[in-house]
Amino acid sequence: MQRWIKSLETIGTVIAFDYPYIQRAQNRPDPLAKLVGFHRRVLAQARQGHSRPIVLIGKSLGARVGCHVALEEAVHALICLGYPLCGGGDPAKLRAEVLRALSTPILFVQGTRDRLCPLHLLESIQAEMKAVNKLHIVEGGDHSLLVTRSRLRASGESQRDVDQRILEAIQSFLAS
Repeated sequence: MQRWIKSLETIGTVIAFDYPYIQRAQNRPDPLAKLVGFHRRVLAQARQGHSRPIVLIGKSLGARVGCHVALEEAVHALICLGYPLCGGGDPAKLRAEVLRALSTPILFVQGTRDRLCPLHLLESIQAEMKAVNKLHIVEGGDHSLLVTRSRLRASGESQRDVDQRILEAIQSFLAS
């Protein structure tokens, strides 16, 4: 998420944070309820003194937790950069119930090489969702939305070009 902060600041105010388990330098995330509670506290602080619409943007686990937060808190939209649909990459462990329950508009930004979110599974879940939802596909992108150097070379592009298209997709989604 760190590499996105400067780009996202061109759209609006960004309040970035680390979950407590990251602050403690632990690899294992806290339980979901604890992550959601922390995220809600950060959201409450962010709302103080701000009257602009709130958009939750998260990468991977932050996207998943943001979706859970949006079930409890009114936010304008959700942007999920690399949503981890399959727990541990196992398609049998879908994390889709929260997506089906959402009413908040949501943009998924997913790479075609993301083993945590096979696109055919996400697309089937999207069809079941009641929330307005869009998908921006990053051709050749992995879970971090990074494209291989060989693919970039073959297309004559840079990762910066790919990231710029993602930022434009986010801007377009928010404008709609």
